[in-house]
Amino acid sequence: MMVRQTEPSANNALGALLQGMMRSCDVRSETVRAVVDQPGLQPDILITEQGRSAVVVEAEYEPARNVEDEAKSRLGLEVVEGGRKVEAVIALRYPDEVANCADLRAALCSARLSYCAFTDDPSEPERFPESGWLHGSVSDLADLIRLVSMPRQAVDTATDAMQRGIEGAAALLDEMDKVRPGITMSIARLLGMANVPQTRRMASAIVANAMVFHERLGGMYEGVKPLGLICGNGATNPQREIVDAWNYILSINYLPIFDIARKIVRQLSPADAAQLLRRLQYTAAEVNATGLDNAHDLTGRVFQRLISDRKYLATFYTLPASAALLARLAAAKMEGVDWSDADAIGSLRIGDFACGTGALLSAVYEQIAARHERAGGDPAALHPVMMEDVLWGLDVMPSAVHITCSTLSGAQPSVGFNTSRIYPLSYGRQKDNSVLIGSLDLLQSSSVLALFNTADSARRVGSTSEESVRQIVVEVPDEGYDLVIMNPPFTRPTNHEGAHANVVNPAFAAFEASKRDMDEMGRRMRDFGKGTCYDGKAGLASAFAALAHKKLKPGGVLAMVLPLSVSAGMSWQKFRQLLADEYTDLEVVSIAANGKEMSFSSDTGMAECLVVARKRKRQDSPSRVTKFTSLVRRPAGFVQASEIAKKLIGAKDVRGVEEGPYGGTEVMVGMDQMGEVTSAKFAGRGDPTWNAVRIMDNAVAQAAYALSNSKLWLPTYTEPLPLDVTNLSNVGKRGLVSRLILGPPHPAPFTKTLPSPTATYPCIWNHDAKKETRMVCEPDSQLRVRRGMEAKANEIWETISSRAHLNLDFTFGSQALAVAFTEEKTMGGRVWPNVRFDDVRFDYAFAVWGNSTLGLLCYWWHSNRQQSSKAGITISSTDSLPVLDLRALSDDQLATAEAIFDEFRDRELKPAYLVDADANRALLDQRVVCDLLGFDEGVYGAVRRLAAKWCAEPSVHGGKARPRGAELVV
Repeated sequence: MMVRQTEPSANNALGALLQGMMRSCDVRSETVRAVVDQPGLQPDILITEQGRSAVVVEAEYEPARNVEDEAKSRLGLEVVEGGRKVEAVIALRYPDEVANCADLRAALCSARLSYCAFTDDPSEPERFPESGWLHGSVSDLADLIRLVSMPRQAVDTATDAMQRGIEGAAALLDEMDKVRPGITMSIARLLGMANVPQTRRMASAIVANAMVFHERLGGMYEGVKPLGLICGNGATNPQREIVDAWNYILSINYLPIFDIARKIVRQLSPADAAQLLRRLQYTAAEVNATGLDNAHDLTGRVFQRLISDRKYLATFYTLPASAALLARLAAAKMEGVDWSDADAIGSLRIGDFACGTGALLSAVYEQIAARHERAGGDPAALHPVMMEDVLWGLDVMPSAVHITCSTLSGAQPSVGFNTSRIYPLSYGRQKDNSVLIGSLDLLQSSSVLALFNTADSARRVGSTSEESVRQIVVEVPDEGYDLVIMNPPFTRPTNHEGAHANVVNPAFAAFEASKRDMDEMGRRMRDFGKGTCYDGKAGLASAFAALAHKKLKPGGVLAMVLPLSVSAGMSWQKFRQLLADEYTDLEVVSIAANGKEMSFSSDTGMAECLVVARKRKRQDSPSRVTKFTSLVRRPAGFVQASEIAKKLIGAKDVRGVEEGPYGGTEVMVGMDQMGEVTSAKFAGRGDPTWNAVRIMDNAVAQAAYALSNSKLWLPTYTEPLPLDVTNLSNVGKRGLVSRLILGPPHPAPFTKTLPSPTATYPCIWNHDAKKETRMVCEPDSQLRVRRGMEAKANEIWETISSRAHLNLDFTFGSQALAVAFTEEKTMGGRVWPNVRFDDVRFDYAFAVWGNSTLGLLCYWWHSNRQQSSKAGITISSTDSLPVLDLRALSDDQLATAEAIFDEFRDRELKPAYLVDADANRALLDQRVVCDLLGFDEGVYGAVRRLAAKWCAEPSVHGGKARPRGAELVV
């Protein structure tokens, strides 16, 4: 009979395996005298590492009834080595096959382990997952240990200290700008930026980052004096001392961190420098007192809080957990990489051509280093080749590029390297009077003009002059990259948005560009974007998507953070078609939640999605199936992001959107649902949308998909019912985009003024939710004809005016109508374009269908759900809006539709998010389902259940609280 393995034996074997996967850590198992004041306490496994919190693993064989309490009791203990506190513990359950095996190492390597993590306050620890257990291999466990060892409290403390210090230093520079603007102007020139408050904040961040790094190097190199000696109150000339110290550091290495910082300090007077350096010396002391190493993205996080040019560049900081999720999904699609082979990794080329502060490159680096370490490699030995060859970052903001290179360098602060591949690009008007558009110049070239290389050895220590920024040519080969990962700017070259109404071209308005500059840059972008998936209405994000495609190798991986508008509308159609034709293994991840939770970046205020796919090789068939994941909320931290990624990577048996209203495949972390996954088949060229995004309950999506394909498939029904549905363009003619109707500044024939009961050209133009609660609406304006444009005005009126109007900008949380009806023919405006039918009876049927639950569901399914509860449809995309095929209705049915309209024309309807609780809407559903369409009461009841499901969608209610007593009306 085989002897049962003891738990200490299993712990020792597991500890040895973990040590092999975590070379930079010290892993000890079954060790006494490891805890301060408790020499007899014997943690099962203790993991420590410089700059991170200690982690304890407590393990028992299943059923392991005491393991969670045992683990929690270790929280808050102080470890003898390094004096670190235990801020995270893991409770681990060994399966029976480990207990009964002959070879512990082999059994553990193949075992499916169960575990959970506890963090934070020992009196009230936070459990992950909240309920249930995580399951994985020893490698997965090592990954979790690495993630929970991040000292979160120390990171938050250090981040706050950095922000306070930078803001304080920037305030000193702002005061200096008032009395000595020549100095701040010279600093701005160093950074390649205008002399504005943002630039002074960036300069302060660069100097602060260098000082934090300086303090850490003091313990590594004997010749690096502590900041307290050279910048403290006892120092007679801090400026001279710091410049000398940084010259010495630069003679060792670290040019990306110290070169620009040194030049900034040298621009100041000795007195001003002393004041600035003493302020930041205190900040560096605060940060370093937390005991953190430099691998926690402090400056990257702080930097994003300080940018002001975001309003035009629209570059938003990718949240660290979001970056980790995208990086994990991308790395999993990189085929054929031996992560144990340093040479194989060194041959990879990974690019971010809008790198900002480097959050995505940092996340990819961390993924590669962790995979290499878990495969037995040495991350420190990998560092030089990662910096010199593998990681490529381009951006138009020099200060952001500095932060990127500084953060990447800090991943292994004790390991030097030579030239990096992180470049700030020339942008805007050049000395030869040409204009450049940064990375996007690469759409027509394999080289680009950069300001300088952030780690160019030719500019290493020795120069005492403040040489002007020089330009270099950087080769960025087409089809040269194994992974392109980006969160590109979202701005558009149009200026119809209110925030940009006074800007000629917001896409190119940064850095104080003139109107002439913006015009020429816009023309350059249009020329370079021809023949690609770029569309000006989609914005610069579509141009960066085209660039990513151009630079990716066949077999390479595309990974992007994009606005959710990519899922709908014609402006992104070329990109969606490109992915369908040229990529495989396509995955789209969105977030169902509202507010800040619906984006993967900070401060965007709009929904985003992650798009990950592999560019197909010649022998590969294009993917005709896309996997859509809707998360309940964005990842709350690295651990959650890791587990979500693991579930998505392993999701194989996914229910399709065409399989009926049964919901998607759940994404479970423990017993906690993180979201749902569904798949959708590409219908062929011209397929307009990726509809299955930002959905909490995929049963709603499946019902909407069926309806748009002429099938009424309702919850509890095992088979669909036939119902004729078609595109709006097949039954009616939509109106014009508003700028072709109203001028100036556009050459349109009308101007708009107050309404009049005797108006020649009445108009319904804007939303007034309080007045738009009945299907029959009154014109809110009248149009007047501009002199000389009478014929054009009458031509438009005769061609377009109608009684039916479609809502282009539908806020479900406050508005009631998808279709408005006017008693007389009326011109439709910005949000109420016309819908004109050859048969006037269709006006009535369209109104009652469009405002029923089924009509609203079709509208929602077709819309862009980029904002909380606002569903947008572009005027061009109305052509493909699924609607009841009015041509298939008999004369009796059309008469019934008119009778229903007459019954409901003056009935008050509640906002759409209360469709399920609206008695009038319930009655309208009954009339439409039973009387107009001829279905029975059972179908009507199922439609009302579907209404309740739809109203529960975050993209419908937008987080708005339901009124008391708002219950389902059947």
